[in-house]
Amino acid sequence: MAKSKDQLLFEKNKNLYRLLDANLNRASEGLRVIEDSLRFIYNNKDLFSTFRTIRHKINKLSSKAYPKLILSRDSQRDSGREIQEKSKRESLGILLAANFKRVEQALRVLEEYSKLIAPDSAVEFKKARYSVYNLEKMFACKVCKI
Repeated sequence: MAKSKDQLLFEKNKNLYRLLDANLNRASEGLRVIEDSLRFIYNNKDLFSTFRTIRHKINKLSSKAYPKLILSRDSQRDSGREIQEKSKRESLGILLAANFKRVEQALRVLEEYSKLIAPDSAVEFKKARYSVYNLEKMFACKVCKI
């Protein structure tokens, strides 16, 4: 049985979907760390809600491609899986700063690579990235009192 055009296109872009999947996970996980800190440690409902909205928006942007993202996932053979990260953070501020950077970098990767298969999503990832930049500053001023 011949493969459909969609199947052929997926196979051609499987590694691209794998890259997108990894960065969607990275962005969502980083946002969740920040979100939970705002909710449970800082009790800041407004900022918590804002980060939650961004995380949900990112998940919605990827929902149409979800089957392709999951099918392209290959966590067991990921060449970067064994890279050692710090197992200890010196402070809550450093932990949160690392997660802000993780989110910003993942959104940049999503923005760039989405241009290849979903240009409309690329624009939305860019907007989310700039929102996170602004929220990082707001977080530093309001919550950390810098």
